[in-house]
Amino acid sequence: MGLIKEPIEVDFFVDPRPLTADEQLKISEFIKTDKQKRKMIKKVTKTKHLI
Repeated sequence: MGLIKEPIEVDFFVDPRPLTADEQLKISEFIKTDKQKRKMIKKVTKTKHLI
C-alpha cells in the first residue's frame, strides 16, 4: 500500500471521538440501502444485455 497524498487546496478534518450508537445506526442503514440500490442497478443492466 502506498502513500496517499492530499489534493491541493483541500483540508481534511478528523474527529477523534468515538461514534455514538445513533451515528453507527445511521451509517449502517446508509450502507444497507446503498448495497440494495447497487444490486438493483446490476439486475437492470444484466436484463438489458439479455434482451
